[in-house]
Amino acid sequence: MSTTDDWITTPITADLLRGALDLERTERGLLPHRLPARARAQNNDGQLAMAESQPSGVRLALRTRATALELDTLPTKRVYAGAPPRPDGVYELLVDGRPAGRGSVAGGNTLTIDMTTGTVDLAPGPAGTLRFTDLPGGSKDIEIWLPHNETTELVALRTNAPVEPGRDPGRRVWLHHGSSISHGSDAAGPTTTWPALAASLGGVELVNLGFGGGALLDPFTARAMRDTPADLISVKIGINVVNADLMRLRAFGPAVHGFLDTVREGHPTAPLLVVSPILCPVQEDTPGPLAPDFSGGGVRFVATGDPAERASGKLTLNVIRDELSRIVRERAAEDENLHHLDGRELYGAADAVDLPLPDGIHPDAATHRLIGERFAELAFADRGAFA
Repeated sequence: MSTTDDWITTPITADLLRGALDLERTERGLLPHRLPARARAQNNDGQLAMAESQPSGVRLALRTRATALELDTLPTKRVYAGAPPRPDGVYELLVDGRPAGRGSVAGGNTLTIDMTTGTVDLAPGPAGTLRFTDLPGGSKDIEIWLPHNETTELVALRTNAPVEPGRDPGRRVWLHHGSSISHGSDAAGPTTTWPALAASLGGVELVNLGFGGGALLDPFTARAMRDTPADLISVKIGINVVNADLMRLRAFGPAVHGFLDTVREGHPTAPLLVVSPILCPVQEDTPGPLAPDFSGGGVRFVATGDPAERASGKLTLNVIRDELSRIVRERAAEDENLHHLDGRELYGAADAVDLPLPDGIHPDAATHRLIGERFAELAFADRGAFA
């Protein structure tokens, strides 16, 4: 049995991590980021800053004979005023690609958010320890997927045998950008967000730039995608633009063109899939902005716009779907590797009957699985964009 005298502390460095675009040195350790420093410097939105620091799709990848390991982290947990407490973030362990354990880290910082006033309060807290024991002997590949929805500073890694960076799996890299739905919303864990499930089924390495509330066609996100090595690229556009009431139809089309132009500067021939929004009944034909509703004891979201405002250029999901379909069709005449997928093929009207969105806009764990399986079938199978 291992004792504390057996532990080997290994510095956490970039070559032990996958799925992050940057590592920030903090007072306690390292903070993985999913946007590079230059992009973060150009952002003034606290919501996006929080979302990109939550390591959806980021994982430690190790090769080791260790049978026990400990990971010290400093999580930042969110509390929404007026809403039920959120569960602790989940870490998931894979050994040679197979699920081998899961756990959480207690303590940490607490970020209290009041959605009605927009105020945020941060209370500092202590780091905690994640521990996995009784791992199989012999050399093996280990991945520790970090919580997809909990900012996680990496403090220390200890094992009872030496570790080295995980082997290059030799798989294609899939770079994906989207909203909180792509970020993971209410998935059961980091390996079961719909992009993580689809990547597993498609046999690819995921870089997930899904940002809760942050898929807003920001030029700095497009430049980050341009500069990130990738073999396959997808962009899921629409829901945040509508629920933030960010722009009108006149601005939306040129913004989409500009975003795609920038991505193409770095990836001129890679398969590029533009995905329109999944079904979201509250905003199919009603413009934003979106507002929280606490009247039922939990939180639901409602659209506060007027459907008649579509005539003046306000955006709804159906308006955006039509515009994205047109843009891709016209661009594809000169870009044979540009593809379009209607998001309602991933989650549509019939699905909403059996698997309604619990808060009106976010899929639950079962729906994440449904979307991931359908995306894999539509994108990675024969004649799909990523075949």
